[in-house]
Amino acid sequence: MTSMSSISRRGLGLALAGVAIAFATASFAEDVRTIKIATSAESKPLSWGAIGVEPQGYEPDVLKAINAKLPQYKFVMEGAADIAQETGLATGKYDIATGGYYRAPAREKQFLIPEAPIGASLIKIYSRKDSGIKEMKDLVGKKIVPVTAGGGIYKFATAWQEKNPDYKIEVTASSAGIPYPDRLKEVENGKYDALVLPSNLGEQTVIDEQKLAVQASEPVSINQTFVLIHRSEENKALSDGIDKALKELKADGTLAKLSQKWFGEDITTYMK
Repeated sequence: MTSMSSISRRGLGLALAGVAIAFATASFAEDVRTIKIATSAESKPLSWGAIGVEPQGYEPDVLKAINAKLPQYKFVMEGAADIAQETGLATGKYDIATGGYYRAPAREKQFLIPEAPIGASLIKIYSRKDSGIKEMKDLVGKKIVPVTAGGGIYKFATAWQEKNPDYKIEVTASSAGIPYPDRLKEVENGKYDALVLPSNLGEQTVIDEQKLAVQASEPVSINQTFVLIHRSEENKALSDGIDKALKELKADGTLAKLSQKWFGEDITTYMK
């Protein structure tokens, strides 16, 4: 074999190897499916970060841990307002939405929801320090900040009312989507007497940073929170994968560590 022939054969071999690698890389890239996720934009420490800003907080960190266990997907997150999240999820703009969502019959019918929870929220009442409000019964005759129509707090308040018919509280449903920090200010300035919300949305941070004369009650209810997934045939495997990953992350202590990092307490003790 001549020297030139040997070099030619080596060149051909290298070229073929390069083509094989290119095809393998392309094939892998095609196999990785991009999953677009809507996270809360203004719910520190649960999740925050507007469009164009990488979301931070408990749920984004959990989503990253889930993605590490599911390499067949590439999770892409962006912050979105509460109303935009569920609307975008219903239309298929987003594959996943997270924002401290509760499991509810209407949501189970509309979306895919993994069995394992992503977190837990403690519902508290936020009122002025001189209000004397400590529990749900104290809200009788008080003006409560409107809650999201069909949302978890609305369902909680109406269910509580049904169980306690002797205590009439007025709960108004709204879809205005006013940010929580503004609502807390409305409580302080007297526009409303109380705000009922999960404590994992960053209320205490707002109260401390803005020095609001607002206090939080002890938990009046404890709820597990879940990942919502756009209902489609191809997303069934995604839902199953997330469910399995969440169970593993709870078992190995990852969720507990992230909870301590962002909330200063282990919410996994409330997760079943």
